[in-house]
Amino acid sequence: MPSKTASLPDLLKSWPLVLLPHQLLSRLVRSATRWQSARWKNTLIRLFIWHFKVDMSEAEHLAAEDYPDFNSFFTRALLADSRPLDRSPLALLSPVDGRVSAAGDITNGRVIQAKGRDYSLSALLGCDENRALPFQGGKFATLYLSPRDYHRIHMPCHGQLLETTYIPGRLFSVAPHTTRTIPNLFTRNERLVTLFDTEAGPIALILVGAIFVSCMETVWGGTVNPDMGMELQTTRFDQSGSMSVKLQAGDELGRFNMGSTVILLCGPGQIEWVNTLRSGQPVRMGKTIGQRIPGAC
Repeated sequence: MPSKTASLPDLLKSWPLVLLPHQLLSRLVRSATRWQSARWKNTLIRLFIWHFKVDMSEAEHLAAEDYPDFNSFFTRALLADSRPLDRSPLALLSPVDGRVSAAGDITNGRVIQAKGRDYSLSALLGCDENRALPFQGGKFATLYLSPRDYHRIHMPCHGQLLETTYIPGRLFSVAPHTTRTIPNLFTRNERLVTLFDTEAGPIALILVGAIFVSCMETVWGGTVNPDMGMELQTTRFDQSGSMSVKLQAGDELGRFNMGSTVILLCGPGQIEWVNTLRSGQPVRMGKTIGQRIPGAC
C-alpha cells in the first residue's frame, strides 16, 4: 500500500514504473551510454549538462570531446583538490556527493525509507540475520545521488573489506517521489552489499541499483553483474594475501554507471551523526557526516 504521506503527483509518477521491463530498459541504456559515435555521445553529453545543470568546473576534463562515451562522462573524475578530506581523527566522511534521503537509528531491526515508511534491515542485507546482527541498534544514512552529482563512491574511514553480496532485484527509480511511494523499495531493488571492518567498528555500504543503473563497479572487482544474472552471490575476502582489500579514508570504492543511492550502516555505540544530517540535507564527499565515539572501538 502507498504511504499515507505520498501525494497524488508522487503516485502518478511512481506506480507506472511497476509495469516497465526494468532489466531490458537498463540493458538498452547501458549499450547506448557506451556508443562511441562522436556525434551521438557529444550531443548526449551536452544535452545532459544543460538539462541537469551539471557543474563541470570541478571535472578533470571539461569538454564533451574529451570523453570516449557518455558513461565515461557520467563517471568522470574530478580535479585532485576539489574534494579535500576532513582530517579529524574521529571523523566519518560522506562517501558521496548527494542529498540525505533519511538518517537515524536502526530500531527493532527496521530502517526508515521515508516518512511513514520503513523496511527490514535483514531484508536489505539479503535476508541474512548474521549479516544484520552487527548493525542492530546502530545508525543508518541513506544518500541519494541525483543525475547531476559526482558518481564515484569513496570510503568514509580506514577499513578492510570482509565480504560482498550481490542481491538481484527490480530496478525501480530511487528518486524522492518513489521512496515516498513504493513500499520496501531498497529491499526490492538490485544492490551490492559491502561489509568492512573499520576503525569505526563494522560498516556496510550498500550500493542500490535503479532503473537505467543495472551496472555498478568496484575498484577491486570491476563491473558487478555484467550479464545481469539473477542469483545471489557472496564473496568473502582474506584478511591478508592476494584477496586482501584495504582502503583508506577517501579512497575510491566504486562507482555507479548512472545515478542511484548509497546506504551507510554503522554498528551500535560507535558513531553519532552530526546535527545537520537530516532529510533533504546536501552532502559532499569527504566532509564529516558523523563522529566516532571516543573509546567505542
